[in-house]
Amino acid sequence: MTDVTTADLRAWITRFASLIDEHQTELTELDSAIGDADHGSNMARGMHAVLPKLDGAATPADLGKAIGMTLVSTVGGASGPLYGTFFLRLGGAAGAEDALDAATLGAALRAGVEGVVQRGKAEPGDKTMIDAFTPALQAWDDAVAGGADAVSAAEAAATAAAAGRDATVPLVARKGRASYLGERSAGHLDPGAASATLLLEALRDTLAAS
Repeated sequence: MTDVTTADLRAWITRFASLIDEHQTELTELDSAIGDADHGSNMARGMHAVLPKLDGAATPADLGKAIGMTLVSTVGGASGPLYGTFFLRLGGAAGAEDALDAATLGAALRAGVEGVVQRGKAEPGDKTMIDAFTPALQAWDDAVAGGADAVSAAEAAATAAAAGRDATVPLVARKGRASYLGERSAGHLDPGAASATLLLEALRDTLAAS
């Protein structure tokens, strides 16, 4: 495919909202085991609030700002600030040009994840969304370094994110409400890593279909 446009990014977010709806119950069940039992419902409420804002955004920067501010104001707990920061930083890095090649989009994704790390202070192995994002970013960069376009990079990133998500099961949580459970947090899939994987899978699906 050619470069990723603002329209492609809108389609990505629309697909993500759809996947959140499809997996809302599953995300909440995961969160009921080690958290507040509201991750699915919170994310669904936030993404439904985001959808009407997409058409008014003319550039990737506008889009990131609109999504980020909406999620911060509508999603409770830690998810709103973390996902809000992700999109604000992603949009800022993507800028106003309506043509992102694979390397530029990868850099924007990395800026978003770095914002999440800065806000949440989580590291790989803490049993958080970072455990899905970190291998996804590495897979994206490796694919681009090997000459892949955005479609192939997104496919590699989604596969790596799913592996990172699944690897959270045996981990003992060191961040967030799950950390209060100590050793009892082991044996459960992290809901944040699960929703982060849906975000990468939505990008894969969208770019493959464009």
